[in-house]
Amino acid sequence: MRKAQAKKLPLAPDPKFNDKLVTRFVNNMMWGGRKSGAYTIFYHAIEKVSKQTGEDGYEVWRKALANITPGVEVRSRRIGGATFQIPTEVRADRKVSLSIKWMIRYSRERNGHSMAEKLANEIVAASKGEGAAFKKKEDTHRMAEANKAFAHFRV
Repeated sequence: MRKAQAKKLPLAPDPKFNDKLVTRFVNNMMWGGRKSGAYTIFYHAIEKVSKQTGEDGYEVWRKALANITPGVEVRSRRIGGATFQIPTEVRADRKVSLSIKWMIRYSRERNGHSMAEKLANEIVAASKGEGAAFKKKEDTHRMAEANKAFAHFRV
């Protein structure tokens, strides 16, 4: 095992919105080190969101991320030969990570011509409390609620 935990490298804010969260989102979306391509997709998606909703696309994206951010999740723990799903609070850093990953994953699975279009549709759906990413959050919360009887096993 490693002696010291790896240091987190500071993220540079993105050029358009000057926000580190956008950079983090784009880094997750990027494939094969093509960061400029990922930025292009993200900015096009934000423009499409603005046209669809008539509101600021960036704010709609922030709202969508907040809507799909989970509060609790279940973790498997083996106790006395049985495996229990134990509901636990999600760390702040992991909350953001999960919401970003879910949004990107379910955007890729959507129907549409371009990734920008698919991402825009997922952002609009998530901001309204709909879509696959929002459903994933609801399912996660439902699973934690169903297993709250095992919360006393929490470490």
